[in-house]
Amino acid sequence: MLSGCATVQSATAPHQVRVSGGVVQGSVRDGVLSFKGIPFAAPPVGDLRWRPPQPVQEWSGVRQATAFGHDCMQIPFAADAAPLGTSPAEDCLTLNVWRAAEAPKDGKLPVMVWIYGGGFVNGGASPAVYDGSRFARQGVVLVSFNYRLGRLGFFAHPALTAEAGGAPTGNFGYMDQIAALEWVRDNIAAFGGDPNNITVFGESAGGGSVHTLLTSPKSRGLFHKAIIMSGGGRGPLLGGSRLSEDTPGGPRSAESIGVEFARSVGIQRTGPEALAALRALPAERLCDFNLMTLNVPTYSGPMLDGQLVVEWPDAAYRAGRWAQVPVMVGATRADIGFLSARTRDEAFALFPDKAAARATYDPDGKADVQTLVALIGMDRLMLEPARYTARAVASQGIPAWHYRFSYVADSMRDEWKTGAPHATEIPYVFDTVELKYEAKTTDRDRQVGRVANTYFANFARTGDPNGQGLPQWPRYEAATDVLLDFSASGEPVAQPDPWKARLDVTEAAVDAASRK
Repeated sequence: MLSGCATVQSATAPHQVRVSGGVVQGSVRDGVLSFKGIPFAAPPVGDLRWRPPQPVQEWSGVRQATAFGHDCMQIPFAADAAPLGTSPAEDCLTLNVWRAAEAPKDGKLPVMVWIYGGGFVNGGASPAVYDGSRFARQGVVLVSFNYRLGRLGFFAHPALTAEAGGAPTGNFGYMDQIAALEWVRDNIAAFGGDPNNITVFGESAGGGSVHTLLTSPKSRGLFHKAIIMSGGGRGPLLGGSRLSEDTPGGPRSAESIGVEFARSVGIQRTGPEALAALRALPAERLCDFNLMTLNVPTYSGPMLDGQLVVEWPDAAYRAGRWAQVPVMVGATRADIGFLSARTRDEAFALFPDKAAARATYDPDGKADVQTLVALIGMDRLMLEPARYTARAVASQGIPAWHYRFSYVADSMRDEWKTGAPHATEIPYVFDTVELKYEAKTTDRDRQVGRVANTYFANFARTGDPNGQGLPQWPRYEAATDVLLDFSASGEPVAQPDPWKARLDVTEAAVDAASRK
């Protein structure tokens, strides 16, 4: 990870800023000044593959920062809710900054740092729906960045552990996230941002990353508020391996998985010569799967490495071992879940109180099995963990704000009958609905985008999403269990959680399983 350095000062020429590495030239469009493709670390290629991010290489003259850098190496897939805007490459550690063009450079504006999702194997900062212009017009400095994915981002091997010599290894994608936050801390004042008012936010794997940042000892002090969108929070969102130890009855170690991958490509040894051979592999050979084919036995995903990730987030929240900053957390109404049950009996076998579960999920015994499995899986993976996080935060006297996103674009209502699917809230949060739905965008879609974007910007500004002209969003308290629903009608509605009974039986099941 990168070490801190003194805050750099902005250059004097219009639309130019001096950052770590040199001077960058941005561009103005519709009153927003943006800088794209700024390196925040050295390219992680060659001998730097599977190393912590190294200091950025300095450049001479003025670097044009008007186009996104490459998204990180991956195999894109056609159904991506946020299609990439660049071609993937291993040289990808760049970031992007948006701010209002007329904002003073010393304005100490609130800063938001976006972390994309994609199951830690897909995603990037270039998709159009992640454009930061609307946040910039709200008086926020918006930063997005790339982090390494798949085996290039999350990979362990005995030779790598030996080479690290006791330093963190394995979770290179998380190291990139921390390096990007260090860059923001050291450089954002040059863009008019306040390094003492930084909010991290992310969705799906990005939301899971926010959990990691909140609970990792390596990211302390790098941000001051956090927003978790469909990020789980009960145990690992993906994977769950330990770095070097097999888990009894659970996943193999990440090192064991790495050795198996090496053998699958003809690399039998486990010493430095094996590492040299692995680093010589074409990047394409390492990225042979995507989110649609993620169940790969030779990929570990994020892991417990003992230094950056020392425990799963729910345990850290419960013990008070986390950053203790204001938190906004929620999920979508028809979010994702992974449950392999094929019958009602298999689905209800997960609950210690099967009668209560049946009475809650299937009171008349007539629920469609596929729908039932989807609801139970969603509650276990996304909805109950979001509530758990809000409760844990609130119980320690820290402001927590719980939401559910139910709104469905008018053009998609015939297709998404059960509510807002996973990731569909993103264009509303960024107020980029027209970039997503184009000519099909309705006035109601636009209004929901304006409102959601304003709530999120307000939270970044003050730690409280409320503001003039917005329906009141009560701070979360377990006793009242009130959340804000971005409802199907388009109106934000604060109400006690209508799915409380479902989440209660799910909570009891998860807690019982954790005690075994």
